[in-house]
Amino acid sequence: MAKVKYYYDSDTLSYQKIKLRKRDRFKQSLIFLASSALFAALIVFITFQFVDSPKVKAQKRELENLKLHVELLTKKMNQAQEVLVGIQDRDNDIYRLYFEANPIPDEQRKAGFGGVNRYKSLEGFENSEMIIDVTKNMDILSKQLYIQSKSLDEIINLAEDKEKLLASIPAIQPIKKEDLTRMASGYGWRSDPFTKARKQHKGMDFTAPSGTPIYATGNGRVHRADNRASGFGEHIEIDHGFGYKTIYAHLSKYNVKKGQKVKRGDLIGFVGSTGRSVGPHLHYEVHKNGKPINPINFYYGNLTPDEFKKMLKAASQEGQSFD
Repeated sequence: MAKVKYYYDSDTLSYQKIKLRKRDRFKQSLIFLASSALFAALIVFITFQFVDSPKVKAQKRELENLKLHVELLTKKMNQAQEVLVGIQDRDNDIYRLYFEANPIPDEQRKAGFGGVNRYKSLEGFENSEMIIDVTKNMDILSKQLYIQSKSLDEIINLAEDKEKLLASIPAIQPIKKEDLTRMASGYGWRSDPFTKARKQHKGMDFTAPSGTPIYATGNGRVHRADNRASGFGEHIEIDHGFGYKTIYAHLSKYNVKKGQKVKRGDLIGFVGSTGRSVGPHLHYEVHKNGKPINPINFYYGNLTPDEFKKMLKAASQEGQSFD
């Protein structure tokens, strides 16, 4: 019930009831409604400004959770980077060094991404800097992993080639030690048995009885097995790959034919005295990239150090060759 207001009338010396006009009542009502609306708006503003709604609270929790996951991801990427650096160091200092491959420079391993801005679509957000940093680090790590993966693929191929190379290099005597009469002549300048003139002897002569087995000194393919080379008589030439070839001359007969694959230790022929020869022996040559080299450096497969010293001493003596 509305309060009744009075005023003191000095003329009548009494209190008189205040009567409001309709216009005044309307003003009061309007002021009351405006004040109520303003107060309500203020309450709503304070609520939205300082008190989160359930939806906003859920979004904030999700954002904090995402930030935590990003921090954990960054730590894991840093750990992966440390492991990768260790692999890269071993790759350059051990694996590639062992297989005689050039190390991969840091400039190539850690090169960035030039040109266009790859991360423009991630700009303009509240946490853009954090998202761009994580994405960029992930891209760099991915690139380094790709380069390292390609390097390890290369190392695998080099290892396979190295295994083939080690199996292909001439590494044993072409005649077994127990079958040898003696090592008759070494590599270098020797006296020709027919002209008696000093002549470059491009191989080693092993004397042995006719029919003594001759063995391939490394894996390869028979390139020749004929008597069409001057002075060699019946002879075999094996192409070992990697620039290596071996020649076995003055044979009595073959045990292989042209084009046949052989492995180190396979029986390929027998000692004889065909061609330009003064007696049963094997003339043995090793060639690298088309040039003859001293075969004595290729007997590490079946000679002891003492046996090698004796052979080295005998091979260094200038005498007469057998062909």
